[in-house]
Amino acid sequence: MSVKEATKAAPAPAPTAPEPPRPAQGRRAWDEAPRWQIYLPLGIYLVFTLIPFYWILLFALRPAGSTSLVPWPITFDHFEKVWTERSFGTYFANSVLVGVATLVMTTLVALAGGYALARFDFKIKRAFMLALLCSQFVPGALLLVPLFEIFAELQMINSLGSVILAETVFQLPLSMILISNFIKNVPYSLEEAAWVDGCNRMTAFRIVVLPLLRPGLIAVGSFAFVHSWNHFLFALMFLNNQDKQTIPVGLNTLMSADSVDLGALAAGGIIAAVPVVLVFAFIQKWLITGFSAGAVKG
Repeated sequence: MSVKEATKAAPAPAPTAPEPPRPAQGRRAWDEAPRWQIYLPLGIYLVFTLIPFYWILLFALRPAGSTSLVPWPITFDHFEKVWTERSFGTYFANSVLVGVATLVMTTLVALAGGYALARFDFKIKRAFMLALLCSQFVPGALLLVPLFEIFAELQMINSLGSVILAETVFQLPLSMILISNFIKNVPYSLEEAAWVDGCNRMTAFRIVVLPLLRPGLIAVGSFAFVHSWNHFLFALMFLNNQDKQTIPVGLNTLMSADSVDLGALAAGGIIAAVPVVLVFAFIQKWLITGFSAGAVKG
C-alpha cells in the first residue's frame, strides 16, 4: 500500500471542541483581588464626592447661627429668605424665560442649519464647518464689549432679549454640528420614498426625518437650556436692573466683601440646581442617545 493510499484509508481526526475564551489579564486580576482593595478606594471617592453636597444641605437646613453637624431641627427659613427678601422668585422666573427662549431658538435654527449641512453640498461647506468648529475656541468674555456696543445701539440693554440672543448665538455652532451629524444617520432613501409618494421636501422632513431626531433635539435643547441657565457673564453685563437679573447674578449678590450669608447662599444654590437635576433625571436616556448618535459621523 502506498503512502497516498494509506493516508486516504486512515480515519479523519475527530474535531476538537473550541477552547473557551480566556479572561483578559486585567479582568482576572480584578476578580482575584480582595474585596477591600476594590471597595476601599470607591468608598473614599464616594465620601469626598458626597461631603460637599451634605455641607450645602447642612447650611441650608439648619437654623442660622447653629454650629451643629446635623441639620436639626430642620428649618426652611433660608429658602423663604432668599425667595422673598432676596427676590429669588424674580430671578427664577427670569432664568426660566431665558432658558426656554434660548432652547426654542437654538433648536429651531440649528435644525434648519443642520439639515442644510447634512443634505446639501455647496462651495463653502468645508469652510463653514471649519468656522463652526473654530468658534468653539473663542471665549465669550472676548466678545462682551462688542456685544455690549451692539445691544446698546439696538437699545436692548436691560432687556432679557439681549441675553437670549447672545446665548443663542453662542450655542448655535455646536448645536448645528450635532444636529447635522444626527441627520446624516437617517437614511436618505426614506426621504426619497416620501418624495415618490408625492411629498415635497418640507413635508418629507416633517413626517419622516423629524420624528427620528427626537434624541438629538432633546440633547441640543437640554444643552442650550442648562448653559443659559448657568451662564453668568452675559446676564451680569447686559442686565443692570434687579428685576431683570437671573439666578447666577442673584447668587452673586448673596456674597459681599465683608460677609457671606452661608445659609442663604446654600439655599439659593439648591434652588438653582433643582431644575437642572430634574431635567437631566427625566431626559437622561434620550440625552445619552442623542450625544452618542450625533458624534458618529463628521
